[in-house]
Amino acid sequence: MLFATIWGFFYGFELASSTLEQMLFWIKLEYLGISFFGAFWLIFTLKYTGHKSLNGFTLPLLILLIPTITLILVWTNDLHHLHYTNTELINQGTFPLLKITKGPWYLVHTVYSYAAFLIGTFVLWKRFRFADPLYLNQTKLLIAAGLFPLIFNIFYQFGIIQPLGGIDLTPYAFLFTYLIISFAILKFNLFSIKPIAQNKIMEIITRGVLVFDSHNQLIDFNPAAKNFFSTNTKCKVGISAKSLFKNKREELLELLQNREQKTITIHTKGEANNSTVQVESIPILDKNSIFNGMLLLFEDITEQVQTNERLIKQAEDLQQLNELKDKFFSIISHDLKGPVFGVKELIHMTQTGMVSKDEFLEMLPEVSKNMEQVAILLENLLAWASSQLRGEVIDPTPFDIMEVLNQQKNLLSRIALEKKILIDLKPQERILVYADKNMIDLVLRNLISNAIKFSKSGDKVELSAELIGNQVKICVKDKGMGISSENLQKLSQGVSFTTRGLNNESGTGLGLILVREYIRKNKGSMDIKSEIGMGTTFCVFLPKATSN
Repeated sequence: MLFATIWGFFYGFELASSTLEQMLFWIKLEYLGISFFGAFWLIFTLKYTGHKSLNGFTLPLLILLIPTITLILVWTNDLHHLHYTNTELINQGTFPLLKITKGPWYLVHTVYSYAAFLIGTFVLWKRFRFADPLYLNQTKLLIAAGLFPLIFNIFYQFGIIQPLGGIDLTPYAFLFTYLIISFAILKFNLFSIKPIAQNKIMEIITRGVLVFDSHNQLIDFNPAAKNFFSTNTKCKVGISAKSLFKNKREELLELLQNREQKTITIHTKGEANNSTVQVESIPILDKNSIFNGMLLLFEDITEQVQTNERLIKQAEDLQQLNELKDKFFSIISHDLKGPVFGVKELIHMTQTGMVSKDEFLEMLPEVSKNMEQVAILLENLLAWASSQLRGEVIDPTPFDIMEVLNQQKNLLSRIALEKKILIDLKPQERILVYADKNMIDLVLRNLISNAIKFSKSGDKVELSAELIGNQVKICVKDKGMGISSENLQKLSQGVSFTTRGLNNESGTGLGLILVREYIRKNKGSMDIKSEIGMGTTFCVFLPKATSN
């Protein structure tokens, strides 16, 4: 506007002049505006649209290079005649006018000015063509303000409109430019920072933003929104919601159709991993509460959901461990304290003569049986304490599982004989497993002890081992009372439970928890088959060792 004013102001002095020298003087001052008008329009549009290339000085200097040369050539035209090859005064009309013959640089300047103006106009239109109606109207008015005098100048250059013998109406056309821009300033807050700020905000928001009009067509989106669509879905302005959400969840279309503020969660399954996205819908209303469109906000909450799930799982595990701890303190105070204090009392009664030697010998088998249970209980307690308090160091080595089974059979045979139960170990060649021998000792001792505890008098507990591929299958089978489906479910979840044996033997639930944990730590697995009244088969699968 400043350079247009300079052009029009000094052009008025040119028209008021009566000599050629005066006109040439004023035309040199006119070119302070004419030379730079197109260049500064281009700089203005680049700056208004936030173009990054204007951060330095290189581009502005290049844009102003041709206008500067033009001004110098106009001021020194008498020396070279590159801009005007000839100038003369015409007195045939109402008042004197300057007639010019255009030189080669005049053409260069004209082409450059038009090109700068058109490029600037294109930059402006490209930046705001899909913007909010407020900013779109601003853009239209700016382009109209620049095009109006340009059209008059084109008509003048081609001789279409040259009233009164050759007057250039371009400077007067700028009056319309001032009016249009003034209207834009008053009506649409032209030159407000809002358009630039809006784009910057949209670019930096990490949540995906989609803006739909009242017909469910996409009118704006930010770069983050593209992350929530597959590569074959093209997110572009003007696309309908139905096309955009094709092959997506129907909930997204329902959000738009309901036209209310709501938040939903969408779970998607991918090839690599699953994701969880939270989508919030916000209606866009005008000051009269008339519906204008919908805003959808997308946020990936996968990590947050996974963190919450881990916290819930950890809380459940902690609660389970606390319950187990309380239970084991109860075991120590009841199941362990009772037998130990009973033996202590029996010894005291024998020493004081309250129980005779014969009576003591008569009670000794029952005491021995109780102490066997106490020994197993103590071993399990110590193993569990080691596991929970400081963690075991797994020391896997190759060893013969048949030898371990035979040792456990001999160790528990006396308890089995008291209940008239046979432990049958099927003969097998040497089978090597790769595991921690002490842990597997405890696993097999617990499984065989349980089989004896829940078997009837005269039953048989079968032990076996065999090679199956790269694993060794070890089974302990009984024909006792079996395990209920409810307790089988607890076993699979690592939850402890207690069941008394057929001869009222006490149980703690600790043994099977250790069995499950030790098998897992040795990279093995366990399979349980049981039927109430028909018996139970525990099969443990451990890695096979390579024999030397």
